[in-house]
Amino acid sequence: MLGHGLVHWFEMSIPIFLVVWLDEFPESVALVGLIIALGYAPFGLGALPAGILADRYGPKRLILLCFAGMSLSFIGLAFATSIYAVGVALVIWGIAASVYHPAGMALISTGAEKRGTVFAYHGMAGNFGIALGPFAAATLLIFFDWQLVAILLAIPGLLALLYGLTVDFDTTAAVADDADAGPGTEMTLPTFLSNTKTLFASAFILVFVLVTFEGLYYRGILTFLPDILGDISSLQELAGAVSLEGIEPSDYLFVMLLVVGMAGQYAGGKLTEKISVEYSLAGTFGILAVLALAFVPLSELGVGVLVVYSALLGFFLFGIQPFYQVAVAVYTPPDTRGLSYGYTYLAEFGFGAASIAIGGFVIGAQGVAAFFAVLAGFAVVGALLSLALLSSETILPFSGGREVEPSEAD
Repeated sequence: MLGHGLVHWFEMSIPIFLVVWLDEFPESVALVGLIIALGYAPFGLGALPAGILADRYGPKRLILLCFAGMSLSFIGLAFATSIYAVGVALVIWGIAASVYHPAGMALISTGAEKRGTVFAYHGMAGNFGIALGPFAAATLLIFFDWQLVAILLAIPGLLALLYGLTVDFDTTAAVADDADAGPGTEMTLPTFLSNTKTLFASAFILVFVLVTFEGLYYRGILTFLPDILGDISSLQELAGAVSLEGIEPSDYLFVMLLVVGMAGQYAGGKLTEKISVEYSLAGTFGILAVLALAFVPLSELGVGVLVVYSALLGFFLFGIQPFYQVAVAVYTPPDTRGLSYGYTYLAEFGFGAASIAIGGFVIGAQGVAAFFAVLAGFAVVGALLSLALLSSETILPFSGGREVEPSEAD
């Protein structure tokens, strides 16, 4: 929970600093944006090698290195005298942050028996960081220079590192009888290629592709929704009628969506212990498709309707995440769990980022309604792939066998 919250705490504070850096350094907006993008790039691209390292050295070591790397990179930001130095610090942050999701997911999937519940709390912590990181950065910048704020934001990461160095627990408690579940397997190139071939020759390939479509929906809507909400006439009228000290009502609405996502994470995690992940995924994808198609007509019905809509969107947008996280654990053997989650978050954060380019093109050429129609299409494909998992074992070979949840064993 500390790791997930901190990754997004740092991640979502960077856009707040971006505004300051545009004033601080003389370079163009295009150049600054490119450098920031290069900092974010390793966050997704590094997931696969991080998953390999998690299988080789164990997830706990990787998570502690993640804490150290993220914190030190933000301390390094304080000493940056050019946008290029900022870029170097952000690249270091991206490399360190990329370690977390594969290692954290592997740790939960092999160390926690009630995975669904743990994934739920874990997801809530991530949403807490998503909401609190930019709020803390923006508030601290009111009182302090950005260099000091960067150091202050690093302090929670250092405290988490100190805690992690002292805590002791069994990272393979949920698969204690599996001799191959722990760290230490030598990951040579032939082993990597063999494990990859095994994974993608099994039902995991369906999980990988459906996570890609979830990532396309997730990254696309979170990237463009703040700007889209800001253009809605009812929210603009509210901004003109009420003084909110420079913060637009659309910003509050977006933060509310992120906070409600915590409830969705919890509910989704608990449901994985009661309902099959395949039906849960298909149903949630279906709801997300309906919500995408409903945005444009509902956005014309006033602020109250937008509040309800945003709450529902946040609940299901984040509620789907425990389902696919558990699906990875169900459809992969323990000894390749880190590699499995490495591929999973390559799909989520790497391939999913393509929706930023797709969304920008569609909105510019066809408008907002077409953009939400494309998002609905992503969700429909995800639902169909989820249903395909139900018959996957008769179509694709599966290595390791379907794991039995504790609740099923009972």
